[in-house]
Amino acid sequence: MKKNSRKFLRRQKYVYPNPLTTNNIIINMAREWVINDYSGYKGLVLQQCKTQRAGPGEIRLRIEAFALNWGDMDLMLDRYSFSFNNFPARIGMEAAGIVDEIGEGVNGIELGGRYCTLPYFYFNKGASADFITIDARYVTPAPKNLSAVESASVWMQFMTAYYPIVELCKATPEKHILATAATGTAGNAALNIGSIFGANMIATTRFEQNRDYLLKSGASHVIVPGNNDLAATLRQMTDGHGIDAAFDPVGAGMIAQYSPALARGATIFFYGTLDGVFPQLPIVDMFQANATFHPYSLFHYVEDSKMQARGTAFVYKALADGKIAPNIDRVYPMEEYREAWEYLSQPRTKHGKVVIETGL
Repeated sequence: MKKNSRKFLRRQKYVYPNPLTTNNIIINMAREWVINDYSGYKGLVLQQCKTQRAGPGEIRLRIEAFALNWGDMDLMLDRYSFSFNNFPARIGMEAAGIVDEIGEGVNGIELGGRYCTLPYFYFNKGASADFITIDARYVTPAPKNLSAVESASVWMQFMTAYYPIVELCKATPEKHILATAATGTAGNAALNIGSIFGANMIATTRFEQNRDYLLKSGASHVIVPGNNDLAATLRQMTDGHGIDAAFDPVGAGMIAQYSPALARGATIFFYGTLDGVFPQLPIVDMFQANATFHPYSLFHYVEDSKMQARGTAFVYKALADGKIAPNIDRVYPMEEYREAWEYLSQPRTKHGKVVIETGL
């Protein structure tokens, strides 16, 4: 995969007034984005909040950047793998920042070092804020030679793709894997990772202009479904074998289109609802293929310390070897979080992550 050139649109950065911050000194009040109900991103409110001290087993990050993820969108609409404990609730699955406080009992964390939050069950304590206190089990050192913006953008997409493609499907040159909505960051990461292991990666996209991008990302074949028979096309592209796995965030509108092409013992990894509707499963097709429907959430794998270690080790090595790279579309300042979501929600001609810089 070609390394990112680090050319992306950065909106004007907000600079904190001097009275609020000094070197490594935290003032009592900071900013956070919260929602007060499951109304989606339009219900986001920027408010002041008190900074929290790091408790036992926790560290506190002064957040430099945090990324937008479609999982956050699903969570704001209460259709994700967990729900908020209460409101107001703070959004945000991944961030990068500087450790400015270490709680009792925490070892191996460098005060003043840059760390990233790993995607985890954050409930109402997400990363869309100036500071976050977080269980030290869910942070990892920022990759070498990456900026804060880039460091905040790699973990969700690549770890989301890593476990189904590598650990569960066990990608090899003999495997045929379908990635739907493959211009999305996780779908694109699946193409990157599957191609590393030589798998026949088949991508779908709604638009013909995405073909070259997907082929460069690792797709062996690209399908623009339209009015075509998707299952027949998949059987043709796999010499009649069918697909061994589907990595699918779309929802109700997609599974029945490819289910007649499921290979024997195939698995559907379902990890989102881009079309806003949970699927009704094509039971007959799945029955005949002895296929499995796997509602997949990355967070369960991050909770497992051994799985987490394997996932992070893979990402670090693949980054160092130049086999994967961050891809940033646009960077917004903290005050424009809602505008960033509005941009992400519209059809785009560019690809990659949308990231917020706090200005800290």
